Amino acid sequence: MSQSDSARKLLITHNIADLHLEEVKSIVPDWDVIAGKESDVWLPHIQDAEVIAGWKKEMNDPVRNGSSNLRWLQTWSAGINGLPLAELEEGSVTTTSANGVHANPISETILALMLGLTRNIHTYVRQQQTKTWHHANNGLEMHGKTAAVVGAGSIGRETARLLKAFGMRTLGVRRSGEPCEWIDEMTTPDRLDELLPRCDYVIATLPLTDDTSQMFGKKQFNLMKETAFFINIGRGGLVVEEELIQALEAGTIAGAGLDVFEKEPLGDDSPLWEMKQVIVTPHTSGSTVYYNERVMEDIFIPNLKAYVAGKSLPVNELEYGKGY
Repeated sequence: MSQSDSARKLLITHNIADLHLEEVKSIVPDWDVIAGKESDVWLPHIQDAEVIAGWKKEMNDPVRNGSSNLRWLQTWSAGINGLPLAELEEGSVTTTSANGVHANPISETILALMLGLTRNIHTYVRQQQTKTWHHANNGLEMHGKTAAVVGAGSIGRETARLLKAFGMRTLGVRRSGEPCEWIDEMTTPDRLDELLPRCDYVIATLPLTDDTSQMFGKKQFNLMKETAFFINIGRGGLVVEEELIQALEAGTIAGAGLDVFEKEPLGDDSPLWEMKQVIVTPHTSGSTVYYNERVMEDIFIPNLKAYVAGKSLPVNELEYGKGY
């Protein structure tokens, strides 16, 4: 690719389909467009790029020391807590996330964890390894139960919609407290503790911010039913992990389905690995073969069209004050 020193530059640090790359080039025909997953493709261009899609740790230093030409960052993940947010804000960099890409795969994972725990599927998988034929006290049902969806973004709303297929009552928690479809009752985070005693399932789908850090600890688990299950696909930092472990060991709650942890990978010495009432997945709830396609078609390309037109970006623009 021939490049001009004066050309505006766009980096995409992932391997994307040819049709998406061609569409990007058609939107910015006079720009240098560099795309590819391998670091030797994009690393030489970090400081010059005006637009970057896909954050990498090697980008931290240029942003922090002010040597970057960056004006707009499109992350490849919904979570943004790993970014140098203060420096991005100080540099007036517009940031957009991949929020919404995960609604289908993560809502499916949430239902899988709920069903697995409820119907003892995780126990039977273990028993299969030893050819053990045992009932394992199976008997619980999801139908007609009550679930709290803590975080009513795209993932939470899709999860609530699916839960209605089981005739479940859905309670929601969101910062604004505004009602939304598929959630029967909505409240604000400061009233979370009032909901917990009513729930058979508590599902955490929140991002990690100063306000949500360690939202679930000993007090919250003590308020839950002994028969209740806790599901966390948000961020490990939402939970005081040691206090969750203590609640599980004491039988304060019935079990947990966990995709995220305080430290990842989850350490070999964590009791969570061996707990029979816990399902551990390795931060894969959002994994899907459609990931790059959705980021490009649903988020980046619409935003790129607005960017070159000098308009506000329509999809997932970060509010630095809120942290999402």
